[in-house]
Amino acid sequence: MQATTTYKKAFIVLTLLFLLSFLLNVSLGSVSVPFDAVISALVGGDVAKETWRFIILEYRLPKAITAILAGGGLAVSGLLMQTLFRNPLAGPFVLGLSSGASLGVAMVILGAGAFGGFFGGTLVSQWSLVVASALGSFLVLLAVLAVTLRVKDTMAILIIGLMFGSVTAAVVAVLSYFSNAEQLQQYVFWSFGSLGNQSWPGVSILTACSIIGISISFSCVKSLNALLLGENYAKSMGLQIKRTTLGIILATSILAGSITAFAGPIAFVGLAVPHITRQYFKTANHLVLLPAVLLCGAVLLLLCDTVAQLPSSEYTLPINAITSLIGAPVVIWLLVRKRKLFF
Repeated sequence: MQATTTYKKAFIVLTLLFLLSFLLNVSLGSVSVPFDAVISALVGGDVAKETWRFIILEYRLPKAITAILAGGGLAVSGLLMQTLFRNPLAGPFVLGLSSGASLGVAMVILGAGAFGGFFGGTLVSQWSLVVASALGSFLVLLAVLAVTLRVKDTMAILIIGLMFGSVTAAVVAVLSYFSNAEQLQQYVFWSFGSLGNQSWPGVSILTACSIIGISISFSCVKSLNALLLGENYAKSMGLQIKRTTLGIILATSILAGSITAFAGPIAFVGLAVPHITRQYFKTANHLVLLPAVLLCGAVLLLLCDTVAQLPSSEYTLPINAITSLIGAPVVIWLLVRKRKLFF
């Protein structure tokens, strides 16, 4: 009873922090917009300048929603991978999904240098990169699922995922060797990750993918708790390991693959947020952890994006750099202080 009350208080604090982070994110940017105008634009009221309404509704709001979906989705998929492999260093991209997405984008951006003009020029657009990234992740997912059906050991799946990442990284390196400076710069900028320049159709697709992935994750709560006690114990409880593994991998792939397709490979969030959440809630129960990491991931990425925007400045820092600079010291401090990972 006392634990339930503690969790309720923690969720109330997280929810308030989430709302504050959201309002802060949509209020600050390169253009100064009064706070009352921000609120009026969000609730559909009158705004003194139409440009303010356009900035809030067509740029900052889609970017904030993308940050919420990306932060929460990566945090959930990171928790799933850490539980499945019982490895505190596992993240949402250990299966090679990010590498597959990077290869798809590299084929579009860098392919012109290696294969001539067929892949270059007009093909390089926002939607072409989204499609290429999603296709690359999907192909890696199919390969991982095929391996999962044949291999019983989950650690073997982890190693094979890392090998897929190495192979795709090698192909990207070859493509980079034959590319010019402009193509390399464009690919590097994509690899930094970006939450901006999202259209409402893109946000809608990302939202649908996130809902599907998170729903599958919540359906695996009992299985995830059983896996914490080891595969042998989970089998003795009647858990079907192969079916559970497929469900977890599918949920992670949908979340990580769709987020990478629309926002690029965002580092650190999926690795760090589960640790931060465990230390804050002091539990390993996934019925508590899943909604908690969802909120924590959204809050962290909203705050990182606010810092990356450099309010009142025309410059925007790479979101990957901010997530690592802010989050890594926090995780190091928490782990040194608590020295417990629930593994």
